Amino acid sequence: MDALTRKAYELRKDILEMVYRSKAGHIGGDLSVIDILTVLYFDQMNVSPKNFHDPNRDRFLLSKGHCADA
Repeated sequence: MDALTRKAYELRKDILEMVYRSKAGHIGGDLSVIDILTVLYFDQMNVSPKNFHDPNRDRFLLSKGHCADA
């Protein structure tokens, strides 16, 4: 299993735990976007907590509200 696949798997577990504990959420929507978000954030985009204020960092706007947990 490569690193991105492993990260997506870990994030799926986190989503399921968050939704279970909060007793609210849209699991289907969250799980449907986690693969693409994993690739974007951990492989393609220039984002990091270290460069949060960098004007040249990449920005991403997710307009699918039912995927907020992802």
